[in-house]
Amino acid sequence: MKEIMAIVRMKKTGATKRALIEAGVAGFTAVKAVGRGKLLPHDEINVPCKEKLMGMAASDVIDRRESEEQVVTFLDDKRMFPRRLFTILAYDEDVPRIVEAIIRANRTERGAGDGKIFVTPVTDAVRVRTGESGDAAIW
Repeated sequence: MKEIMAIVRMKKTGATKRALIEAGVAGFTAVKAVGRGKLLPHDEINVPCKEKLMGMAASDVIDRRESEEQVVTFLDDKRMFPRRLFTILAYDEDVPRIVEAIIRANRTERGAGDGKIFVTPVTDAVRVRTGESGDAAIW
């Protein structure tokens, strides 16, 4: 028995739910989370992002220097970003199929921030309603 924890973009919540259901997952938990991944010092990713954000800045509300400071703060390694954390318990043999479904639903062409998946062993599970334990408790 394994626990799969998947951290995904908030906008990918619906796609991830559909992918899990299509992969045959009987149940899962999803909670809001905030976090920070590795800062990518790649100009080919950061410069277009900075330009896009600067283009969205309201010049009639704040001046360009203040806008640029906010954008740089947003892109540096200090800000936490909203994410969704999915938790799934699965049989060992189902893990590759579930992980692949999560990857397909969340991979983008952005080059960063698509999420992380962690798979850990689970020693036991207990269904509260019936008292069943082990594999019987997860499906």
